[in-house]
Amino acid sequence: MQRLQGRVAIVTGAGRGLGRAYALELAREGARVVVNDLGGGLHGEEGNETPAEEVVREILASGGEAVADASDVADWDGAHQMLETALSTFGEVDVLVNNAGILRDRMLVNMSAEEWDDVIRVHLRGHFCPTRAVAGHWRARAKADPPGVNRDSVLIHTTSISGLFGSPGQANYAAAKSGIATFAYQCHLELNERLKVRSYAVGPSARTRLTESSPAAVDAVAKPESGFDFFDPGNVGPFIAWLADPACPVPSGGVYTVEGDEITLIRPWTATSKIKAGGRRWTPELLDKAAGGLFPLGTPA
Repeated sequence: MQRLQGRVAIVTGAGRGLGRAYALELAREGARVVVNDLGGGLHGEEGNETPAEEVVREILASGGEAVADASDVADWDGAHQMLETALSTFGEVDVLVNNAGILRDRMLVNMSAEEWDDVIRVHLRGHFCPTRAVAGHWRARAKADPPGVNRDSVLIHTTSISGLFGSPGQANYAAAKSGIATFAYQCHLELNERLKVRSYAVGPSARTRLTESSPAAVDAVAKPESGFDFFDPGNVGPFIAWLADPACPVPSGGVYTVEGDEITLIRPWTATSKIKAGGRRWTPELLDKAAGGLFPLGTPA
């Protein structure tokens, strides 16, 4: 049985790479999919391609249901238009996968304000606007539902290995992706108990236009001549579809990485060591004496 039969999912940035893999996997499991893609280039420039329509044709050819959407996810009106496309075509939205992104890699001392702003806009604002639009719909729907009706809704946000662990030359991208992980947890805090919305962040590691454009990553993610293709984007799709399943047992609020055949639960910003001043204000001298308590392996030499 298809796990997502009757579900409606929106996937942003779904024309290529990971987003395409997600859209195809969701459709394979029975979801009706809004395939969003602006059709722009790797660095955010405009293009004449229609990758979203190509993915829709692929889904339709396999017997699924899908519709293309070319809205700018970082635009307030565009995000709401994407929601309207889902509602007017399929009548509902159950799952939102925020995936759209761009790269403007540069070492920090060479990065321009425009390169910083463009990446922050597409990733952070591009997660906020669709989430805000869909969450507003879910809130209105909850108010209109009869008492006792509990719907399962899912937000899946795309963080990254870079955002969780850092990566030289990607200050803008890493900062945005780290913020997305926090945003996913914030969505859990605000929407899970009140609206029964499950929210997750997933950091995929795969061979995409983004990774293949990075000199530091292109060789590492190359397709092997034989055996398991560790960096195939299709490896991540089943986990996304599994999270979207109403029967998924994973609690809301988690952050995960998916790399090849490995799925890892990440616990960022965990409080560890602590020092106390004993009911008085800290002084530099007191800090000198207590500093060793802030370093798990002792005070650095």
